Amino acid sequence: MTDQQLNILKGKQVLVTGGAGFIGSNLCETLLDNNIDVICLDNFSTGKRENITPFVDLKNFKLIEGDIRNLNDCKKACENADYVLHQAALGSVPRSINDPITTNDVNVSGFLNMLIASRDAGVNRFVYAASSSTYGDHEALPKVEDVIGKPLSPYAITKYVNELYADIFHSTYGLDSIGLRYFNVFGRRQDPDGAYAAVIPKFVQQLIKRESPVINGDGSYSRDFTYIDNVVQMNINALTTQNEKALNTVYNVAYGERTTLKQLAALLKENLSKFDPQIGNIEIKHRDKRVGDIPHSLASIDKAKKLLDYNPKFDISKGLSEAVDWYWKNLK
Repeated sequence: MTDQQLNILKGKQVLVTGGAGFIGSNLCETLLDNNIDVICLDNFSTGKRENITPFVDLKNFKLIEGDIRNLNDCKKACENADYVLHQAALGSVPRSINDPITTNDVNVSGFLNMLIASRDAGVNRFVYAASSSTYGDHEALPKVEDVIGKPLSPYAITKYVNELYADIFHSTYGLDSIGLRYFNVFGRRQDPDGAYAAVIPKFVQQLIKRESPVINGDGSYSRDFTYIDNVVQMNINALTTQNEKALNTVYNVAYGERTTLKQLAALLKENLSKFDPQIGNIEIKHRDKRVGDIPHSLASIDKAKKLLDYNPKFDISKGLSEAVDWYWKNLK
């Protein structure tokens, strides 16, 4: 965090919704490490208490256990907040296909509650987690912010509705916001367990156990995998930018390179083989592709570089090296 960013946030309170989750806890950690006051709102449905255990006794950290589907919980959390980093959501395309009602309740109704609470509390800026799923069936690469396709899942619909609501709350009520379309974020504290675990921590856990990871499809599908430190940088830049032209729009958050699932599996095996040489011999298996999956994803990050001074430091190789080291220490 730069001196200018610290000066902007000094003496302010930042609310992180979903602060016990993967991305949220990393945001909390960065803010707390820089002596910024943090309020964390989480209902621990997907977030983990151990993610925030190092913070609970800090004077500049306050935990509010609550649910964004409850407007009163949102208002309580926003009461003294100057800025909001809204990360609370139910992720996963398959989860939304299996249970669209709950996904909508959390991601749309909960999002609306947070906008209302932020508006009523006079929050300075509302930075929220959007999604690359918004690009839907638009096939052109790289993905550019102002060209999207038709959503391919209930989850994608909810994240696009978030963008529409944020825009309306600016034009109608004057609430400044920035939406960050995350592209396949990975890194420390990402949960490898559960039916809807992201591919990287799931594969890492399986390989550590000397089990064969299973790729959906032939492995040719590709993603713009984005290390958590790049995402933290982007959130802080969005929170503190003084560029008026950068507000009330959306940005891709990615590295700007794509990696196939087959390449990803090979890189994970290579990194983990440093700790256990037998991992290098593990077979990768395949099954049918998943409904709702986008074949290829690659972001243009030109807009973020130009308007938010985004400068991602971690490509897939550097990010995986750090992530695998963390997982080896914490999953063993």
